[in-house]
Amino acid sequence: MPYDVASGEAAPFVSIVVPCHNEAENLPALYARVRAVLDGIAVSWELICVNDGSQDATLPGLIRLQQQDARVRVYDLSRNFGKEAAMSAGLDQARGEVIIPLDADLQDPPEVIPDLIAKWREGFDVVNAVREARDGEGWLKRTSAHVFYRVINRLSAIDIPRDTGDFRLLSRAAVEALRQMPERRRFMKGMFVWVGFPTASVPYRRASRHAGRTNWNYWGLWNFALEGITSFSQAPLRIASYIGLLVALLSLFYALFLIVRTMAFGNPVSGYPSLMVAILFLGGVQLVALGVIGEYVGRIYEETKQRPIYIIRRSWAADTAAKDDQDEQQA
Repeated sequence: MPYDVASGEAAPFVSIVVPCHNEAENLPALYARVRAVLDGIAVSWELICVNDGSQDATLPGLIRLQQQDARVRVYDLSRNFGKEAAMSAGLDQARGEVIIPLDADLQDPPEVIPDLIAKWREGFDVVNAVREARDGEGWLKRTSAHVFYRVINRLSAIDIPRDTGDFRLLSRAAVEALRQMPERRRFMKGMFVWVGFPTASVPYRRASRHAGRTNWNYWGLWNFALEGITSFSQAPLRIASYIGLLVALLSLFYALFLIVRTMAFGNPVSGYPSLMVAILFLGGVQLVALGVIGEYVGRIYEETKQRPIYIIRRSWAADTAAKDDQDEQQA
């Protein structure tokens, strides 16, 4: 059994990592279902909950769970850093031999966890939970997700599994590899794939939210898609270059056409509308190219500042409580 040096205790077998943002209504059901599943297969486990700047009763609810069960570990971030950063915080704190990120809304059912572990026992370091169906999601959400995975795989050098979210099993070796990736702008779905390791898949049916309202909207999903594409592909830069080259060639051919026409038929005055169309078209192409370049320059700017991915304001865990008691006795 692995040994956790920091706590001086045997490390749990399974670490469940749950980023939480305004999920107070889902916490009791989340804990009950995770406990029932993992106690049912008789493995040691810990539930790592990262409060990502929640504005409801999420943090008090997490603290109550920790007081009821020492296997629950709570980490409160200093503000809302976003789901990717909160997940990274949980992965950094996980001590288990296998680590499973899980959403707090219970759309990804904990009952699939034994199937993930069974695949891991066959020798796979990464086991993806692949969605066969999406209950409670409209056709627009399903269609946009379907298109996103196929577009990013066309543009990216790595093949991101289709219809796969953050719900998956990661071996300790895979998590340690992830911890070596220091980028601040994080697209975890791509990072999970980039580290490699033998991978398998387990199909499941994604449920509707257990309670509450989703924090996502289509504007956020659009920005998330841009984050993924710019994180793992330079294709937008190449596309901008190709568009510029195409426009330049068309302009050259048009210039040759004007020269030939002038030599053959004279030089009639060109129309104002065609001139404005050409100016607006070229201006639009230039602005699009500048926007694409700006996305990548912005990423470079964020990375050069070397700010931490997240900041933990306070934590509640059995080992930290024991350490605090020991420090008080020594004082």
